[in-house]
Parts: sequence; C-alpha cells; structure tokens
Amino acid sequence: MSKMIIGLVGPMASGKGVVSQYIQDNYQAGYHRFSHMLRDVVRRLGIEESRENLQKISICLRENFGQNLMAHAIKHEVENDDKEIVMIDGIRREGDVTYLKELPNFILVYIDSDIKTRYDRTITRAENATDKDKTFEQFENDHLADTETTIPPLKEISHEVIDNDGSLEELYEKFDNIIKKHNEN
Repeated sequence: MSKMIIGLVGPMASGKGVVSQYIQDNYQAGYHRFSHMLRDVVRRLGIEESRENLQKISICLRENFGQNLMAHAIKHEVENDDKEIVMIDGIRREGDVTYLKELPNFILVYIDSDIKTRYDRTITRAENATDKDKTFEQFENDHLADTETTIPPLKEISHEVIDNDGSLEELYEKFDNIIKKHNEN
C-alpha cells in the first residue's frame, strides 16, 4: 500500500476527532491537526485557549504571513510522516485543499452532522475553555466566524461525504470502507 493521506473537513463537532482517533488506533495512522499549531501559540503566550482566541491567531497569522501558511506547515509535516495512512484534521479553506491536493493519494472527506447533535457534543467534550457553558444560540453564532463560513463549500469538492448522525460503529464502518475503496485504487 502506498501512503494514503486523508484530509478531514466538516463543521464543529461533526466527528473529525473521533474518526481521527479511530484511524490512529486501528490503522496506526499519523495525525496532524491545523489547530495544534494554534493551540501551541496561545499556550506559549499565556492566552486563554478559547475558540475565539484560536480564530484570532489564525486570522492574524494568515493575514500577515499568507493564507497558505498553515497548509504549508501541515503539508511539510505530512511529507515527513512515515506512516502508511496519515490524517489531516481541521481543513477549513479551499486554499488549504488546493495546496494539500499536491500530496500524492490525498483524499478529502467531509463529515457532516445535525447542528443539534453537534451542539450536544460540543458541550459534552468541552474542548475549549468556554464550550461547557455555551448556549445553543452562541453555538449557532460560532458558525458565522470567518474561520467557519469557509467550511460548508468544501463539501462540494470533497472526494467523500459522510453523514455522522448515526452510531459510532456506523461511522467507523464508513471509514473502513473509504480506506478499503481508496486502497484498492
């Protein structure tokens, strides 16, 4: 099998992290996430690790150092990853996809889920400092941020689209099938 690179895109709490963990655990995949570099910056600066602060850092970096800055960093990491399957989590822009499509065997997978389900997941996992106390209205407003409005159009250019409103077992089976399908090509 030649190296397979799976880029994950989808709205907040659609299941990208769950899928990434499953693929890492069951296929010994490499894992790279756009927000890791942003979280590193806010931690080093002693800034609260909130969604709003991560978005501000992302915008600041992209505006000052180029829109493809983070995609360039991720691409370099992936090229140096020796795993046969490599996951890229948190793709948000068409420019990211254009840049990452240069990688051989790149597959873009869009994961979608109902907004109420995603809200419940956000509150439960509390990945960011302000998530556990977030109202549904605040969650809906989060989708209006510049870093979020660029995600839905990527559904149209994805190689695969997954509906994640079912069980974890169904989600895992869908990804097993994607890996099998693209491994045969």
